[in-house]
Amino acid sequence: MISMRNRLLLLILAIIGIAVALLAWNNNAGETFGIDNEQFGQSAYLAVWGLVIAAGLFGMRRRMGDVARHLVLWLAILFALVAGYQYRYELQDFASRITAGLVPGSPISFVGRDGERSVTLDKFDNGHFGVRASVNGATIPMIIDTGATTTVLSARDARRAGIDTKDLSYSVPVTTANGRANAATASVREIRIGAIVRRHMQVLVAPPGSLGQSLLGMNFLNSLSGFEVRGERMILRD
Repeated sequence: MISMRNRLLLLILAIIGIAVALLAWNNNAGETFGIDNEQFGQSAYLAVWGLVIAAGLFGMRRRMGDVARHLVLWLAILFALVAGYQYRYELQDFASRITAGLVPGSPISFVGRDGERSVTLDKFDNGHFGVRASVNGATIPMIIDTGATTTVLSARDARRAGIDTKDLSYSVPVTTANGRANAATASVREIRIGAIVRRHMQVLVAPPGSLGQSLLGMNFLNSLSGFEVRGERMILRD
């Protein structure tokens, strides 16, 4: 049977874990359950402290050595929680770099303390800058094409993003590397490149079999505060 002391410790650990997970998940949104992340973090911090005090009072009936040992453990856990929250931006950047190293094309995101977002992209094996973008929640590899006025999805990627390609009218004339062709207009709910998100953006959908890989065009890039190329990397700023 689990003792009262152990139940309190498990509850503290659960609050810490849930708070950290929620703050990490909602870092880009800036709020959790409608509460500013700073205030939410402080509330979780105070809640854990309240439980620590309650556990300490409960432990007064125990030997003082046991109380001191458990208080040190709880304080160490609290320190880890506070340190993790204070350095959440650095930890997010570190996690992005690890992911990018394991999965080619993954964007490396950084969110500054002033809220400024930047995303670093590497070149694909074909020599073009590319990224594993999220379109309506679907992961889609895209080539960065500064010569494309509009973002273009292949028919296959459009279907993965939830667009019904059967009802599209391929009547928009476009110029491609292979000459003139027609495409269809569509709207996507969301395009996410790491920490940078654009919603309700117009895109073009290429006819089936006419485009091998989707293109991230200038309508997305022009919505940014800027972008630059540094050697083998492209940096998007929002």
